Amino acid sequence: MPQAFWIAHVEVTDPERYALYARGATEAIAAHGGKFLARAGRYVQLEGKDRARNVVAIFPSLEAAVECYHSLAYQAALVHAQGAAARDLVVVEAAE
Repeated sequence: MPQAFWIAHVEVTDPERYALYARGATEAIAAHGGKFLARAGRYVQLEGKDRARNVVAIFPSLEAAVECYHSLAYQAALVHAQGAAARDLVVVEAAE
């Protein structure tokens, strides 16, 4: 089963609330086998909407990433991101 990438592009508008989200999301992602590859590092925007925070995590499978998103732990963390950031999130299966 191919691994999957969780890719988020984020514009944080309330850093304190977003920090609460980040703590809870980090735990939920790790609990589902996810590992961060990139998290708010340097970047160059070549096309599309610029959002200063870019996050890439790898999961054992697409199903594990989606299960993480729908988990009680992640949904509890996500409450803190709502109204604290504009986000785009996609899960992409890796090429075999």
